[in-house]
Amino acid sequence: MGLVLAIGLTLFTACGVDTPASSPSSPPPPGTTTVFTTLPRPSPTTSAPPSSAPQPPPSSQQPPKTGKVVVLDPGHNGGNSGKPGEINKQVPAGRGKTKPCNTTGTSTNSGYTEHAFTWDVSQRISQALAAKGIRVILTRQNDTGVGPCVNERAAIGNDAGADAVVSIHADGSNSAGAHGFHVAYSAPPLNAQQGEPSMRLATALRDGLRTGGFPTSTYLGSNGLAPRADLGGLNLSTRPAALVECGNMRNAAEAAAMASEEGRQQYAAVIAKAIEDYLAG
Repeated sequence: MGLVLAIGLTLFTACGVDTPASSPSSPPPPGTTTVFTTLPRPSPTTSAPPSSAPQPPPSSQQPPKTGKVVVLDPGHNGGNSGKPGEINKQVPAGRGKTKPCNTTGTSTNSGYTEHAFTWDVSQRISQALAAKGIRVILTRQNDTGVGPCVNERAAIGNDAGADAVVSIHADGSNSAGAHGFHVAYSAPPLNAQQGEPSMRLATALRDGLRTGGFPTSTYLGSNGLAPRADLGGLNLSTRPAALVECGNMRNAAEAAAMASEEGRQQYAAVIAKAIEDYLAG
């Protein structure tokens, strides 16, 4: 898919997903971003945004508080590959199942990683939402740590009482011609929030990406939506939640878009707008 887009742009074959933590003891000022995890390890230092990520303009005024809380879940983490024992441990995944804590994610054929893509895009979305007075919480602190596990990522949204939980991923399918995005949601639903609210969130994200010029998946889901029963972060959520597979990193056109600053900014802009539309509805 690329930019406005003559190309087609999705985790499932090579992409691991999800996890959470407890909410902060007191909420930050409106228009700020909170980042926290519950992993039983020393908390890594929050890294500066990548040099390509936009920096918020200086301002002496905070945007009006909306009272809305959004949890953004950047898929995977940069340190996962170095800690196989931690990310391969089995954790609850909902529906009576377990699955590995996390995975390393996928990458483009030239080596641009999914975890770097999801971290960058999530920061851009966070900045856009915070500028509208929406409190944003990220499930991980940087792109050099390990985890959190999928069940921990779900708990972050639950503990925060999030109005929306959106997990950002990209797929790694080697199927011929596979391209396009899809949005996953838990189905059949396990609680009321996984029903209509999550379906409405998933649809808003699908509509926003499609309106932004991104094509729907040619190989997974239907019409850009993918009901899933096997994604722990969605199964364990008690808040409206959806997972966006932004495109296929093994598709040359989509890989080029994801590896470019312009492409990541376009993904972030349309996803942020879709979340705003959902919250407004």
